[in-house]
Amino acid sequence: MSAPGSAPRATLELRVRVWGMGANDQPFFQNATAQNVSSTGACIYGLEQELKVGDVIGVQYETRKARCKVIWVVDAGGLKKIQVGVQLVADQECPWKEMLPSEVQASIPPPRHDNRRKFVRHKISFPLELRDERVNTPMRVNATDISGNGCYVETVMPLAMATSLRVEFWIDQEHVSTSAVVRTRDPGVGMGIEFTGLTEDSKKRFQAHLEKLDPGMSTASAKSAE
Repeated sequence: MSAPGSAPRATLELRVRVWGMGANDQPFFQNATAQNVSSTGACIYGLEQELKVGDVIGVQYETRKARCKVIWVVDAGGLKKIQVGVQLVADQECPWKEMLPSEVQASIPPPRHDNRRKFVRHKISFPLELRDERVNTPMRVNATDISGNGCYVETVMPLAMATSLRVEFWIDQEHVSTSAVVRTRDPGVGMGIEFTGLTEDSKKRFQAHLEKLDPGMSTASAKSAE
């Protein structure tokens, strides 16, 4: 039963991919089934790894990914195995939105950008090179959810929070090297990074560069402004 004020739910069974860090501190990646889905969450069953309330896991439906927080866990036994209720992390787009009935889609409020963020995040794959300043070993990664302020990097073994980094990337023909700090950490899923060494002007130029790489965002912004 949905809680009062919760998003309308649809009775669907969707095959999804799920990954994260189990309660045994081992990373996992497996198929599962999402049911009783809404624009903000779902019930997922068939998990073979025990999870804890508050864990953040990755969920993929077809080509669309999102990060979700575990809000309840039940050992359902049988074919359903471990069953969890998940809620989309703030600013994450619903990966199964197009599968929801039209009346449920109509109830989804328009996206609101977090006013605490000066720059809109772009959900594109963007190449970066990270160096932990303590060991100076380069890590070549593709960031997601990236803006002039920072990004999210998918990795099974994220670095500890407050780790100081050197980040290198390109803005057209310009090579950029800046300091950064790990601000969030989701074991088995990834980490959020803040660019601390960019000037305000550099952040704005990088944001403009990202907007050129993400034409879909410009189209969506234009539609929401109509």
